[in-house]
Amino acid sequence: MKKENIFGSTLFAMILAILLSCNSTYTSKKTGFYRIDFPQRAYQIFDEPGVPYSFEYPVYAEIVKDSTYFDATPENPFWRNIDFPQFNARIFLSYKIIGGQATYKVPQPGGGYKDSLGINYFEKMVNDAVNLTNKNESVASSITDSVFHTSNGISGIYFKVGGNAATARQFFVSDTSKNFLRGALYFNATPNADSIQPVQQFLEQDILHLLNTFRWKNF
Repeated sequence: MKKENIFGSTLFAMILAILLSCNSTYTSKKTGFYRIDFPQRAYQIFDEPGVPYSFEYPVYAEIVKDSTYFDATPENPFWRNIDFPQFNARIFLSYKIIGGQATYKVPQPGGGYKDSLGINYFEKMVNDAVNLTNKNESVASSITDSVFHTSNGISGIYFKVGGNAATARQFFVSDTSKNFLRGALYFNATPNADSIQPVQQFLEQDILHLLNTFRWKNF
């Protein structure tokens, strides 16, 4: 292993340990659900030319280029959405270049957002990802996070939020030096754990498959 890779992995572990040390874990509640017929699992590869990452996703999903962010254009052309029309669900994928400039939307006291130019520091993006997950704390019955490392050399954090959270499965992956990608599963419906959880559990396996097949491209 190269020295810079050792340093990157060590830095990644240290930052995650600091940021996640204060997270709380709650006890999730067991519930019963209606039977739902799900499609047979099968996957295809997303490997679009020019996009700095690839992964496998379900054949019953569609990938759409994300063209808006708070009614503005994303900072780069590599944001994608994975749509599941039959489940009224979507996985948002937002990609950022570590060290690159970006326009951040800053909430204003009177409502709305103000543009603020900033730098995509790795530590800041990790902290933002953790804070976005913790915003669900008031409606969550459980919040857990776990650091993962795949056989493809990909590292990140996977978040599970129980209860009536707007987005109950979130994650991010990064090489700590150049690439950072965050994902979040949303349903286009009022959050209700009793009705959504069966589909959520089904799609969770697809998210895990995405992460286990995820690769950064070397341009």
